[in-house]
Amino acid sequence: TGKEVVSSEMMKEVERCRLALTTAESGKDVALVSGGDPGIYAMAGLVYELAKETNSSCKIEIIPGIAAVNGCAARLGAPLMHDFAAVSLSDLLTPWEVIEKRLTAVAMADFVTAIYNPRSKRRTDQIVRAREIFLAHRSPDTPVGIVTAATRDNEVVTVTTLEKMLDCQIGMQSTVIIGNSQTYTWKDLMITPRGYRDKYQL
Repeated sequence: TGKEVVSSEMMKEVERCRLALTTAESGKDVALVSGGDPGIYAMAGLVYELAKETNSSCKIEIIPGIAAVNGCAARLGAPLMHDFAAVSLSDLLTPWEVIEKRLTAVAMADFVTAIYNPRSKRRTDQIVRAREIFLAHRSPDTPVGIVTAATRDNEVVTVTTLEKMLDCQIGMQSTVIIGNSQTYTWKDLMITPRGYRDKYQL
């Protein structure tokens, strides 16, 4: 109430961040709102890049939110209990060759892997290739969780396998979590052991 609200659309992130900094430089308090956590695949880094470019005197405060990987993991059970990695399949800002190299590295290293931006109307082949890479290093029965629109009214949670994951609905609002070699399912949940059983003989 009583606040000026400036909206923008996708692909206008640079303009949006520049406007926020310019407005803040004029003496106003500005909140730049971002989905998820602003420091994970969002705009915190861009704000700092632009502030450095102009040697801005603005005081910038990052207020953490809940990242997609956290929200989705909570819906899926406990898939991130051991080392994990996050990889975005969007090649808008990162060349596909680099993304593919990263997918291969985390698949070989047996990381639980959260895949951001898995598919869009334009990008349909990347998730297919990602699955192929993981199948080269993981069992087809490896548990996979797909959460779309986490915590929203249209939320959909699916637990499947690496072999069958492409049979499920996957879109831009989805996050895909691929288990490691130890991840298992129980009551439609994903669980990745931390190692307590071996250490303490549970």
